[in-house]
Amino acid sequence: MLCGPAFSLGQQTDSGAKQDMKNAGRETKYAVKDAAHGTKQGTKKAYHKTKSGTKKAYRKTKDTTKGAVNGAKEGAKTPE
Repeated sequence: MLCGPAFSLGQQTDSGAKQDMKNAGRETKYAVKDAAHGTKQGTKKAYHKTKSGTKKAYRKTKDTTKGAVNGAKEGAKTPE
């Protein structure tokens, strides 16, 4: 009987250390997932901002170019 409790105490200590390692692994896994999720969201936001900025610049350039062309046509029709 004396060996029984000593044996189970040894197992609890090992299982405690083993469980600590499992917990540390899970915490690391969740931390990595959280960081990756943040990176993904930041990348998506940057992509969409770049896309909308590019479209805005295109539209402004297109309008400015049309204005310059029309102005040049007017200038060619009525020389001073």
